[in-house]
Amino acid sequence: MRGSLQFIGNATTLIRYNGFTLLTDPNFLHRGQRAYLGYGLSTRRLTDPAVEIGELPPIDAVVLSHLHGDHWDRVAHKGLDKGTPVITTTSAAGKLRRRGFGGSVGLEVWQQHELRGPDGSVRITALPAKHAPGPAQALLPPVIGTMLEFCNADERVELTLHVSGDTLLDRRLDAIPRRFPDIDLALVHLGGTKLLGALLVTMDGEQGASWVELIHPHTVVPVHYDDYAAFTSPLDDFRHHIEVAGLADKVVYLEKGETRELAPHHLVRR
Repeated sequence: MRGSLQFIGNATTLIRYNGFTLLTDPNFLHRGQRAYLGYGLSTRRLTDPAVEIGELPPIDAVVLSHLHGDHWDRVAHKGLDKGTPVITTTSAAGKLRRRGFGGSVGLEVWQQHELRGPDGSVRITALPAKHAPGPAQALLPPVIGTMLEFCNADERVELTLHVSGDTLLDRRLDAIPRRFPDIDLALVHLGGTKLLGALLVTMDGEQGASWVELIHPHTVVPVHYDDYAAFTSPLDDFRHHIEVAGLADKVVYLEKGETRELAPHHLVRR
């Protein structure tokens, strides 16, 4: 087995490939605890993570879409090794460095950071994302999507994995499939998150299906859809719109805690 993808909960996944172990958007709060979103806003967790932070293997890097309490929480801050590189937005990297995570790397959109190992490398590219409509963007932390390109020792790309980050469907995303026309696997953040019960700040099921049409990955795994009270669009909403769009054969639905094998150019389906 070359690698694996494990869904831990919310937007937290464990990605292992070619000797690298990456953790996305670490969120290890338990059911009933609150994630803090700034400006006095918070949302209650409805689920438990499938893996506790103390059960994680050694992590080579964290890939963090943005600094929100349901993507980087107090458990992660306390429990992760302060020497772990965190690849994230420039804003989040600056804050994390001041909090002791001195290896944090901030990327502007389209900037890249490379991790190298004995069996190859992984190139991480920051991609555009839009976390809120119009002027409301100023109320939320900056966010990026990411492209992970796992290369073998000969620097040939073996696996491309896209993490959408918390985003709405937006014209600036159009550049992603132009730059990356052959994406093996994509993790799409859904949930139809609403702030103050009204302001949509992540894709609902309909937008998520349109995102799949736009990005056009070979395989899609939905995440970030039922863990918090602020989510208003359940997974069945996405499933319905995916089926209507004729895209059901692209989607793999993982249970929390489930692990799937990653092989060159694809996620192994069972």
